[in-house]
Amino acid sequence: MFGLRLNVKKTEYLTTDSSEPGSIEINGTELTRTTTFKYLGSAIASDGSLGFETNSRVNAAWLKWRSMTGILCDKNISERLKSKIYRTVIRPVAIYGAECWPTTKEVEARLSVMETKMLRWTAGVTRLDRISNDAIRERFGVAPIVDKMREARLRWYGHVLRADEDSVRKIGLNLDVSGKRPRGRLKQRWLDTLHEDLKTVNIHPDQAFNREKWRQHIRKADPAYMRDRR
Repeated sequence: MFGLRLNVKKTEYLTTDSSEPGSIEINGTELTRTTTFKYLGSAIASDGSLGFETNSRVNAAWLKWRSMTGILCDKNISERLKSKIYRTVIRPVAIYGAECWPTTKEVEARLSVMETKMLRWTAGVTRLDRISNDAIRERFGVAPIVDKMREARLRWYGHVLRADEDSVRKIGLNLDVSGKRPRGRLKQRWLDTLHEDLKTVNIHPDQAFNREKWRQHIRKADPAYMRDRR
């Protein structure tokens, strides 16, 4: 007989309401309650915050960067190749799942600092060299990671808007959650981030149904990519 066998000792559960009482028991064994867990590579927190996920992405990106230092820190390797490795191998690890993040300024700053350090170390440049971060970025032809995150969010938003009304993604977008938001400083929501993105690129959600126009507005190509196409 086939079926799921649960290892109770290794099983934990998470709720989105930290004040919710009660527990879960299986065969007399109470499961451990956790506030964070990883699912398909993404780190999920019970309070919806991005701290755990950001740390996970930054650490994973640094591990990938260190695994490539034999190439990235080799002075005999062209900067064009180093740029391509960063853009296609390392950066995607850092922003994996970012299209669904309710990104805050703190998260953007954390990832920007990570990217700046990676590019400067790849270039073999320190603060004593007095070379600006913008100059290093231009040297490698890399668009700011914050812009690439915005591009990913708006690309996914376009897919959601064009989806059928009965699709899971459209239902999730229009879901009306009962209850009131807690007092105090309100947490950033995904749609809050998207509203800022739409203002930044000066585009209206209705334009998502014109795929080509939407793509042209939201895209933030790396300068190196444009140079490679010439």
